[in-house]
Amino acid sequence: MRFFAYSSEMSPSSWNREVSQPPSSPPAAELDVIALGRRVRHLRKQAGLTLDDLSAAVGTAPSQLSLIENGKREPKLGLLQHLAGALGVGIDQLLGAEPPSRRAGLEIELERYQRGPLYESLNLPKIRISSRLPMDVLEAQVGLLHELERKMNEQVATPEEARRANGELRAMMRERGNYFPEYEAEAQKVLKEVGYTTGPLSQHVIADIAEHLGFTLHHVGDLPHSTRSVTDLKNRRIYLTQSERQDHDPRSVLLQALGHYVLGHETPRNYGDFLAQRVATNYFAAALLLPEQATVEFLQKAKSAKEIAVEDIRDAFAVSYETAAHRFTNLATKHLGITTHFQKTHQSGIIYKAYENDGVNFPQDHTGAIEGQPSCKAWTSRAVFDVPDKFSAYSQYTDTPSGTYWCTARTDRSATGQFSLSIGVPYQHVKWFRGRETTARATSNCPDPNCCKRPPAALTSEWAGNAWPSARAHSHLLAAMPPGAFPGVDETEVYTFLQAHSGS
Repeated sequence: MRFFAYSSEMSPSSWNREVSQPPSSPPAAELDVIALGRRVRHLRKQAGLTLDDLSAAVGTAPSQLSLIENGKREPKLGLLQHLAGALGVGIDQLLGAEPPSRRAGLEIELERYQRGPLYESLNLPKIRISSRLPMDVLEAQVGLLHELERKMNEQVATPEEARRANGELRAMMRERGNYFPEYEAEAQKVLKEVGYTTGPLSQHVIADIAEHLGFTLHHVGDLPHSTRSVTDLKNRRIYLTQSERQDHDPRSVLLQALGHYVLGHETPRNYGDFLAQRVATNYFAAALLLPEQATVEFLQKAKSAKEIAVEDIRDAFAVSYETAAHRFTNLATKHLGITTHFQKTHQSGIIYKAYENDGVNFPQDHTGAIEGQPSCKAWTSRAVFDVPDKFSAYSQYTDTPSGTYWCTARTDRSATGQFSLSIGVPYQHVKWFRGRETTARATSNCPDPNCCKRPPAALTSEWAGNAWPSARAHSHLLAAMPPGAFPGVDETEVYTFLQAHSGS
């Protein structure tokens, strides 16, 4: 795949990845008994020895040697040494990673497939692998199994697997305090190379960055509907929409596209890779829009004045409130010693994005995923929707089973509905923030279902069995995505687009 297509929506319902190794390839630290057996057989026949001849030379029964050659027995170190001596090779050569011949490599691959769970699930008889098996039959069998595995992998990322991958990624982000010095360094290097000094990152400077990296920018009206940008690596072009109606800062979209190139991303191998690359490019773009040194200096001054406010970060660097909130989570723990949490919550109460390293008890499923879970109705992220003043930040203290948290939130409207964006900290850190004087306070007992999940007893008694609501289904959670290396992207549409524009 030779394009970077940044998906406009992320919907984890299917996944396609290239498979370079059979599924049951052993870890490097383990002895590969299948490969060893094929190597012993190849070397024995190359030396013109029968099983009986080799048996006599190493003092082991022919039946035991046959088990070794068939990959059904792991020899002890002493026997390995005897085999290497009898076959006239070093023990390193006997245990080498490369198959001794193409045929041996195919035999090893077929044997691994036949011992793997995919072949077992097919309930097919196993092919006896011997020197009498024609080479073309061997190649056809391995090719068919390889293609079957590839087809199966198109559907490998079920919603559960995607949520699990997201949970694992969030745990890593939490462990690092959501701070990635390697991305900070790359962003700083790019800014230095284009002569950036201070102030908000203008479109002109961003265009200079693209030119410095060897790309030309093209604004088009027919960008594939499933993308926010498309990068043509063959002709070094980046295509962006010329539409004025966008839910994303066009500067961020371009910088994220450049981030894939600067950070050296390869085609994702699985859904975890895709999510990690998405986090990396988002971080890289934010580190360019809000450079580390300038942003940290700004935050440290605000902390000294006890006036930290996300809207001030937004205004100082001319970015969106959401970008400013994300960037605060990148720098707060590392540079200010403040643990924090972030939420992006739909008006329906469903959490779309979340991060925490301050012990707040976000709802999560058995995979560790927070996205898709309902937020507590008592939290600031839900209460802000009912506040009449939509122009000012809303702040609230919330007492929870894991402690008291102060949060500040704003609402934002996009094509997919109204969202709240909230940043929160434990009570001990609230002294550094503007809005700490709020008198708004709530109590959350979640995850206790009596907090806000279970209807009051009086209402249940009155209406249980007498109500039949028609649910508004979140159809995007069920829709299958076009197969391809980038979730949610229609490859045919992208390739057709690139072909149409390649001559312009």
